Amino acid sequence: MSSTTQAPAVVPGSTAHTDGGWGLVPIQTRSERPQSYRSADFGVPTGREVNWKHTPIDRLAPLWETDAAGARSADVTVEGGDASVDTLAVGTAPRGEVFTPEDYPAALAWERTPDATRIRLRSDVELSEPVVVDVAADGSAAYAHLVIEAEGNARGTVLLRHAGPALLAQNVEIIVRDGAALTVVSVQRWDDDAVHAASHQARVDRDASLTHVVVSLGGSVVRVNPSVELAGAGSRAQLYGVSFSDSGQHLESQVYLHHKGPHTVGDVLYKGALQGESARSVWIGDVLIGRDAVGTDSYEANRNLVLTDGARADSIPNLEIETGDIAGAGHASATGRFDDEQLFYLQARGIPEAEARRLVVLGFLGEIVQRIGIPALEDKLIQAIERELEEGAAA
Repeated sequence: MSSTTQAPAVVPGSTAHTDGGWGLVPIQTRSERPQSYRSADFGVPTGREVNWKHTPIDRLAPLWETDAAGARSADVTVEGGDASVDTLAVGTAPRGEVFTPEDYPAALAWERTPDATRIRLRSDVELSEPVVVDVAADGSAAYAHLVIEAEGNARGTVLLRHAGPALLAQNVEIIVRDGAALTVVSVQRWDDDAVHAASHQARVDRDASLTHVVVSLGGSVVRVNPSVELAGAGSRAQLYGVSFSDSGQHLESQVYLHHKGPHTVGDVLYKGALQGESARSVWIGDVLIGRDAVGTDSYEANRNLVLTDGARADSIPNLEIETGDIAGAGHASATGRFDDEQLFYLQARGIPEAEARRLVVLGFLGEIVQRIGIPALEDKLIQAIERELEEGAAA
């Protein structure tokens, strides 16, 4: 016996769905996206896929146009902090305990990084200073996989620094075990022509907490996608981001927060400023409150400040709730220009317009910077934002 599937009727004048064509039911939620350790299972992105439709594929293409023989691992240097550092081959636990690639460059990074760098915060130890991880590439295609593991009741901060030239696909696997409190800060201050596609995946266990901060100030295309599962009862996550996009820059984050365990708390806040012709930012926020996540308290927000004509910010918040027994849930998004009332207030007190605008932008982005918890880094980032404003005003 054989069967045939009848193609759906095509209405004259209509076009195929952007997620893949006629007869295809598009992926509706982040949790439904395919996952695989094999890059061949994804195929090369075309820009029509739901998770690629806002990304300049042509500028990322050199990452997958390099064959495996020409691939190399990025240079990873770890300094400071009382943490253990070693390497994990594919198949060596805990590599892969949390991380499963959900897009093509993440699968390439998995396949092309034979030895992942692991930073391990030992049980019941509180670090006196941050662990600093420098990730570097020379502009040829490079790949990296990092594992950051906070054992039970550990406390500490891990700072990822990215600077210089780059063509990098990077995975960051984060495991926060019972009772631990971990902060991970990823700072992207690449050269102007750098390309960086990163996938961060984390699991937070019982009564543990994760603060995750993404700071993107440099690069041609920078795409950092955090995914956090609040798996244990009483777990918490604070996901923050700040970006400043100049002319020609594309800065993107697709954030996923999955409330899986009961009585979990999530707070997502990303802020961005844009100036210059063709400056672009993309933020997509997905929150899933699972059927067993009773007592959840969750909120996500994205705010964008457009400083000049020709800049564009795309902001798409999504919230999916599978249980009615929650403490609270919400989402918000706003994109606009300067608040005229703020400018008027400052100018009425004798502050020149240019200085007033600088203060407004610093106040807007500084809210996120001040949550990092590393004073020296906070000062450097504020100075970097001020330079971005000065260069924009001079252009």
